[in-house]
Amino acid sequence: MRLYWVSMIAVLGMVIGFNQTSWAEATDEPTVSAAEVIDASKAIVSAFGADDPETYFEFFDPEATFIFYGTPQRLESRAAYQQEWASWRQGLGFRVRSCTSSEQRVQLLGDVAILTHLVRTEITTTQGQETLQERETIVFHHRGNRWVAVHEHLSPRPLSSESE
Repeated sequence: MRLYWVSMIAVLGMVIGFNQTSWAEATDEPTVSAAEVIDASKAIVSAFGADDPETYFEFFDPEATFIFYGTPQRLESRAAYQQEWASWRQGLGFRVRSCTSSEQRVQLLGDVAILTHLVRTEITTTQGQETLQERETIVFHHRGNRWVAVHEHLSPRPLSSESE
């Protein structure tokens, strides 16, 4: 009898444990993949790395929030971040020379996805050129046929995980 219940619990666990994509396939709902989220993040990184804020900001929801270790307060909207960017340009001579992403990991949670990755950014300011080693989390929301960024959190990469 005990073996029966253990088997039933195992089967129940497998049924309940199906991920969102598998359930969507079984119910004819549109499926999403981690590759789509990574593609969305690549578009963001590409626009940022090209120093193209106009394109870059289009990937973010107007109500997106942003937390950056160099900014004392949370930026409460895309417009607030655009103002911050403009102040960096004017006050610091901020320009992005390149940006690359590595070690992407995606967690799919229905129509929400969390992407974490390592970011290497080369910038120029009035102080000269600098290479930043950071880690970042971007939260995406699936809308229609695209993933829209709704939150970004950037932090310095600990020295122990830096690699060139």
